[in-house]
Amino acid sequence: MRLRPPRHRVSSRAVGWWTLQSALFAVPLPLTFGILWASIPPTREIFMWLTLASLLPGLLYAAVMPSWRYRVHRWEVTDEAVYAASGWLWQQWRVVPLSRVQTVDTLRGPLQQMFKLSGVTVTTASASGAVKIKGIDHQLADDLVAHLARFTQATPEDAT
Repeated sequence: MRLRPPRHRVSSRAVGWWTLQSALFAVPLPLTFGILWASIPPTREIFMWLTLASLLPGLLYAAVMPSWRYRVHRWEVTDEAVYAASGWLWQQWRVVPLSRVQTVDTLRGPLQQMFKLSGVTVTTASASGAVKIKGIDHQLADDLVAHLARFTQATPEDAT
């Protein structure tokens, strides 16, 4: 097995998914401060500053993270292994030999379904966890899971 970066990018729709996720994470606090600023006149100055102080980092996060993450996230399946690179600040590169694969799962959360995306989790017996490929087209994910299931069933080694 040759170690190298994975070849395939996740779906470009993942950028929209990650942008929506980041907005849902970043908006509640400045929104709360904004409501308090508008509704409690004696505290307007402090809540104005708190709204700005919480809004700016959230906007920066929503503007930078999705495209940065898209540049990092990659995946590939070969006859020997599953490769996945993920993250944005903390980047991770994982390689799992197919002979070690125990289960293959698909995940489609509500936001992923809106963008017609899925995640695939490849689990091994290792204590270091699973390989997760997030943000791929849902039909491609189904095909990938079917391929991995067929391939791992045909692999003679035990995944223990």
